[in-house]
Amino acid sequence: MADPFYPEKFFHVYSRTNGAELLFRTEENYTYFLQKYQDHCSPYFSTLAYCLLPNHFHFLIRVEESAEPEAALSAFSNFLNGYAKAYNKLYDRHGALFQRKFKRKRVGQESYLSQAIIYIHKNPQKHGIVKDYKNWKFSSLNALISRKPTNIERDFVLDWFAGLQHFKKVHELEQAEDFPEELSLE
Repeated sequence: MADPFYPEKFFHVYSRTNGAELLFRTEENYTYFLQKYQDHCSPYFSTLAYCLLPNHFHFLIRVEESAEPEAALSAFSNFLNGYAKAYNKLYDRHGALFQRKFKRKRVGQESYLSQAIIYIHKNPQKHGIVKDYKNWKFSSLNALISRKPTNIERDFVLDWFAGLQHFKKVHELEQAEDFPEELSLE
């Protein structure tokens, strides 16, 4: 059984679609998904990293201090259910969009937090969607390295990595095979 969304704890949250179905067919789908996430989840979670891929997603979140675990769980479920209903209506499809309930793993060790952020950003390259993860536009990487306004916890993440330059350097050094097995979506 997955840990409840305890306040002030970090979680790697992810899910995938049924079979070979797409979760996102257009750029508008990606944008809508992030907007639904923001609408439903921002009162309960701070977002440290995310990556949206054609058939799955990853978020690294910190549960807000004031969040009730059950309310936070409901918010995330409502976000995914709302997206699935809108997606089904838009594409005239029926049935479950997601393979199973979303998964969440509590991030308890400091080294795991760093690895989870890098793993999430490098996921499009790991799956062969792009040759260079820096070119994937549906992740938090660009929000973290730019100065543009963002809902991502940029200051926390960059401080965690001891600054922007070290953040970039560590992303370049880490290899997918170096990541712990528990980071895998499988």
